[in-house]
Amino acid sequence: IIRQGDPVEVIASLIADGSVSAVHFNHDPDPHGKKEEESLLALCQEKGVACHGHNDVAMHTFDETTKDDGTAYRVYTPYSKRWLKVQKRAPLPKPKPFTTPKVPSEPLPSLETWQLILPAGLDLLPGSEAAAHKRLKAAISNRLPTYAQNRDHPSIPATSRLSQDLRWGTLSIRKAFAEANKALDAARDPQVRESYHTFIKELAWRDFYLHLLEAYPDVLTHEFNSDYRGLPWHEPDEKFQAWKEGQTGFPIVDAGMRELKTTGFMHNRVRMIVAMFLTKDLHLDWRLGEQHFAQHLLDGEIASNNGGWQWSAGTGADAAPYFRIQNPWTQSKRFDAQGEYIKKWVPELEAVAPKALHQAPDLTSGHGKSYPQPIVEHSAERDLTLSIFKKHLDHVRGNR
Repeated sequence: IIRQGDPVEVIASLIADGSVSAVHFNHDPDPHGKKEEESLLALCQEKGVACHGHNDVAMHTFDETTKDDGTAYRVYTPYSKRWLKVQKRAPLPKPKPFTTPKVPSEPLPSLETWQLILPAGLDLLPGSEAAAHKRLKAAISNRLPTYAQNRDHPSIPATSRLSQDLRWGTLSIRKAFAEANKALDAARDPQVRESYHTFIKELAWRDFYLHLLEAYPDVLTHEFNSDYRGLPWHEPDEKFQAWKEGQTGFPIVDAGMRELKTTGFMHNRVRMIVAMFLTKDLHLDWRLGEQHFAQHLLDGEIASNNGGWQWSAGTGADAAPYFRIQNPWTQSKRFDAQGEYIKKWVPELEAVAPKALHQAPDLTSGHGKSYPQPIVEHSAERDLTLSIFKKHLDHVRGNR
């Protein structure tokens, strides 16, 4: 039964119709959803209807993975140790067929319902629960056995590609964990076992960011580490636009941004590279990048997106220290040595030798007539970042 509108008002109308004896919902991880849930609970109490909240988004509830004193973890490693020890609930079996009451329903919504237009050439993965379970089976059999060794190389299909399914609920995190854990138990090769275990710990990372959002909802608007609040970010200009369009002159950065625009996805290693480039080479506010990703990513989980951006900016939990600044040239050389990923998404560099893709081009020849010169000089921007962060921290700590 499909209805569109304010959720509390819609459910109130269903209750008024006499069609509802109880309301069940899955808890939302973000502040907006929690406010809706409070209103829903108040409505049900007023109308005398039972109201039940369930935990579906994360593997564990917040209370199951806190410290012994009930406070939130702020660092991933001790959190993950706790997470791994907590008993995991098994996925429930497929429900038996049931009938819904004869209540009027609106048609299944389409893109036009929300005034959305798919960009031309957008290459989307197929949706649905069936497609998600097919991807899970392929991940367990073909991708995850080499996950630990190959997951950082964007040209190799070694990541699970399940993030959008976890994001939209077409796949349960309990199902993903159960299948990966079963494969781990069956594996005999130490490297394969390491790979499955590494993937499981990535599921814990996802829960960790949800855990942080539960404890510190202001991370959506402020730096997690309060020392970095008030950093003098630059105002967005044409360089920000070049970053969004994949026209920075840094091949690995542009490949990632074009993959995002074409598929609604970006390889995780490349996400770190483009995020650190925005915040450390262009000195732009991480919130700009977080918003751009949220607008384009199919797997734009609010907690993970925020956590990843704050990590790259150096302002979040377990974040890379501000003085550890990734060099996009050395990153591409290390993780895309033959330029396969770059050339897939930046075809105007097809004829460029792989070695040349991992260094600033000669100022006269460039990387080709149809490809831009680098919009910044990395080493100079790195020095500026170090200066900006140090000056800011000295000021903050001097005023305590």
